[in-house]
Amino acid sequence: MGVPVLFLAASLQQVGMVYTTAGKAGFITSLYMVLVPLMGLFLGHRHGSSLWVGVVLAMAGLYLLSVTESLSMGRGDLLVLISALFWAIHVQLIGYLAKRASALRIGCVQLVVCSALSFGVAGLTESIAVAGIRAAAIPILYAGVLSAGLAFTLQIFCQRTSPPAHAGIIMGLETVFAALAGWVVLGERLGLRGLAGCALMLAGVLVVQLPPLLGARANSPRLAGDGVGCY
Repeated sequence: MGVPVLFLAASLQQVGMVYTTAGKAGFITSLYMVLVPLMGLFLGHRHGSSLWVGVVLAMAGLYLLSVTESLSMGRGDLLVLISALFWAIHVQLIGYLAKRASALRIGCVQLVVCSALSFGVAGLTESIAVAGIRAAAIPILYAGVLSAGLAFTLQIFCQRTSPPAHAGIIMGLETVFAALAGWVVLGERLGLRGLAGCALMLAGVLVVQLPPLLGARANSPRLAGDGVGCY
């Protein structure tokens, strides 16, 4: 079930980006940070107030980082919005499967099948030229091996212990890392708006993660005795 969902999420996002800007696509895609906990409510998941505060902070930060033009809903935006729904479903499915099967097996199956489906659709809808593939070999390898292969497999490993709602917010930090990498590596200007966006997103993640961490620290046997210990 996770394979077709990943394929639909990735395909709709990529097609939608043809008709919209990267900033708007990034913001709309990351709406899965809100959709994941909302879906969790219907699945019987309980969320504390810290989660919703974290979601609001993260979305506000994402808006400052990604959206520099007026918001409107065009063809590309709608496709990316639908892809966000499938990304949210994918996070929930991985949260379910990660506790019931081998993470490596899930990762290999979903990536191999998703790649085959994507290649089949590409063959039917566009012309594939060997020269074009050769020219884009490095970006293709990076996206396939690291961005998709390694990142999605690590997601499965992490969701064995992390709730889907928490995973959704943490994964939203990709926008922060992208902005900081552009600033440091490419010399792109981040500005006060961008820095404020990064700070809000990091604050959102901290708000979500601190309560369970503090709870685990309070219950840790290492803190018994004189009240001083390491966690």
